[in-house]
Amino acid sequence: MRVGITGQQGFIGKHLFNFLGLKDEIELIPFEKNFFLDKEKLNQFVESCDAIVHLAAMNRHKDQTVIYKTNIDLVKSVISACEATDSHPHIILSSSTQEGKDNLYGKSKKEGRELLEKWANKNKGKVSGLIIPNVFGPFGKPKYNSVVATFCTQLVNNEEPEIIVDGNLSLIYVNHLVDQVYSIIKEKKEGRIEIAPQYECKVSELSNKLKSVKNQYFIRGEFPPLTTAFELDLFNTFRCYIPQEYYPRSFIKHSDARGSFVEIVRANTSGQFSFSTTVPGVTRGNHFHTRKAERFAVIKGKARIDIRKIDSDEIVSYIIDGENPSYVDMPIWHTHNITNIGKEELLTLFWINEPYNPEDADTFFVNV
Repeated sequence: MRVGITGQQGFIGKHLFNFLGLKDEIELIPFEKNFFLDKEKLNQFVESCDAIVHLAAMNRHKDQTVIYKTNIDLVKSVISACEATDSHPHIILSSSTQEGKDNLYGKSKKEGRELLEKWANKNKGKVSGLIIPNVFGPFGKPKYNSVVATFCTQLVNNEEPEIIVDGNLSLIYVNHLVDQVYSIIKEKKEGRIEIAPQYECKVSELSNKLKSVKNQYFIRGEFPPLTTAFELDLFNTFRCYIPQEYYPRSFIKHSDARGSFVEIVRANTSGQFSFSTTVPGVTRGNHFHTRKAERFAVIKGKARIDIRKIDSDEIVSYIIDGENPSYVDMPIWHTHNITNIGKEELLTLFWINEPYNPEDADTFFVNV
């Protein structure tokens, strides 16, 4: 099935593109923002797709009328391209719980959905209008995509999260959302579809949870409890806002006449410990995780750890020497490896937390 995503470079769009890229039965049709300014390119894109996930939209602007006009015009552009090419893709529109509220953003999402439904009824097309709660997850923009992104950014910069209204939040983690979108594409579900939130909490409760993650992990170097889906999702989100310069982190090494002692990990959650030996010049790894938290600790020898976000060409490298035992924790959606760059055998200790749902695949191999 050939699938295209308008808004491919946005927060949800990138996650969906990366997620669908793991599915053998999906062929992704690349989309660029400038297609909306070039009718020929937009027509070619629409004509190439069996399904289109329409995520392109404006969420924030000082002038609400700009938001309304932009979102309606984007929907009309997709419809015009379908009509110009006599194409009938299954269109999945991301709408919002804001549909029921008295604001121009919500009005633009509702009217956009209704325009697509009218097109589908007239042209025997398929439309799914997804009513989506607040989405959070790694790589979201602070003060734009999610209050979770805003709070995480403030906390790693030692700022106090600002609570303007301590209301109730209905949240869904982006991995869970894109999995549901995938099911809708596969099963060709139509109509107005309400996506149920995974989590409900007050803004102050969210702030306190993230402050706890900061104090345990960012300040003390301990893994917080990761025993529930919400705890793991918040941790993985918080982890992605930590600056690259935070690593590598040195362990506290206790030495006396007998030798030395180093505490590798203090975790408030279950996990798996393992170790590897690596001969000089050999590289291990080249995979990424979508959920698991993982720590690489070099105990003996000299290593280079390379990390790359899977939709980026930028490689971040860390040099670690067993003379100063240190660790690097792997962020999700980053492929990583470790290479022995020394002259002796490398000894590395690994800790990885138990996945919340161990039946789901979580390790995917790709070169850094």
